[in-house]
Amino acid sequence: MSNEHNQQKLSSARFSESTDAFVEAFTASIQFDQRMYRQDIQGSIAHAKMLTKVGILNETELREIIKGLQQVQTEIEAGEFNWSIQQEDIHMNIEARLTSIIGLTGKKLHTGRSRNDQVATDIRLYIRDEIDLILSELKRFQTGLIQLAEREADTIMPGFTHLQTAQPVTFGHHMLAWFEMIKRDVERLQDCRKRVNTSPLGSAALAGTTYPIDREFTAKLLGFERITENSLDGVSDRDFAIEFTAFAATLMMHLSRFSEELVLWSSAQFQFIDLPDRFCTGSSIMPQKKNPDVPELVRGKTGRVYGHLMSLLTLMKSQPLAYNKDNQEDKEPLFDTVDTVRGSLRAFADMIPAIIVQKEMTYEAAKRGFSTATDLADYLVGKGLAFRDSHEVVGLAVAHGIKTGQDLSEMSLDTLQTFCDKITDDVFDVLTLEGSVAARDHLGGTAPNQVRAAVARARVYLEEG
Repeated sequence: MSNEHNQQKLSSARFSESTDAFVEAFTASIQFDQRMYRQDIQGSIAHAKMLTKVGILNETELREIIKGLQQVQTEIEAGEFNWSIQQEDIHMNIEARLTSIIGLTGKKLHTGRSRNDQVATDIRLYIRDEIDLILSELKRFQTGLIQLAEREADTIMPGFTHLQTAQPVTFGHHMLAWFEMIKRDVERLQDCRKRVNTSPLGSAALAGTTYPIDREFTAKLLGFERITENSLDGVSDRDFAIEFTAFAATLMMHLSRFSEELVLWSSAQFQFIDLPDRFCTGSSIMPQKKNPDVPELVRGKTGRVYGHLMSLLTLMKSQPLAYNKDNQEDKEPLFDTVDTVRGSLRAFADMIPAIIVQKEMTYEAAKRGFSTATDLADYLVGKGLAFRDSHEVVGLAVAHGIKTGQDLSEMSLDTLQTFCDKITDDVFDVLTLEGSVAARDHLGGTAPNQVRAAVARARVYLEEG
């Protein structure tokens, strides 16, 4: 292919000397913004159609431009495109190549726009596309959580507060807690998409343009729901990028918390779950090791997304209106956030439904730590004892159990009655793990039938979403 477009920088006419080679490389963004080539070409085709609609281009020129841009896209996707640092960025590289293909007509494409509104448009189109892909991965992850929750609706495990045994819950109920967190993440991302889906095209450099453009027309062609109403804000706004990264930071926080549980649960000290081998690695020196590398790495990657959010906030905090070169630094943290989120979600969506729960281990763990103590307190309240008094009675019983090595359910009726004479033989119905979880039979409770009902609601939510 021709290298003509690499010979002279398109914006060089005003300068009396060439850009220093180091400065040229230092200020170029083509190394990373080339990933937006589809969006840049999409935006250029829409702009050309608008220029034709208002009479600035004719139909022949439009066809030449579209055909030329399609050739550029083919070259890029075939790996045949010669990216040039001299042309600085994705926009100038594509325009220069287009001009080398179709000649003078290619130089008309940039009429009525600036790289400032062009890049703002490209980033919004790119993030919108990525949001849709991430939403798809989130749904796949949620589907895996639902499958695991339904499968383990009756599986009893200890519920924790302060990482100390608190009350028995079902494993399915625990998985649905993660579903609720991810559901909020989905809603945050859907809300973010509304503000991303706004067209700045037509803002030009900062003040708009003297050409008779039709911004509503290009917005409709590009699938935008609305247009920006101030040209200064249109070219300089990066709130949408910050908002997306804030969503990503919250999502990664949730995945990191989940990762922590998976790491703990798969350890020899817990043995609650077995992670499939394909999500783990071994040790170079200890042949017995099976390391939960996927959740560990996701937990670690959370920090880089936090850093990207702070980077973008710091990037924007001192910028006067309108566009500044600083904004070139928005892309790398944004792109890495996208890659990190998509990779982490793919790993979790694949891994979660494949988890094997060690039911015997979770059950035995739930029997330790007097997890039905609250059930005994509630039982005594039902017998007419004030809750604070019942709390004291159960505390004495637990103290006895610690001394004797007995769980509450293992104590005899005579022993329990030494702490309170209101206790009768029906107490053992509430001291069993099964009785404890079954008793919490209300919306949001851990009872197995409530878990199944929640799974059914979750499936409807995903189908309607």
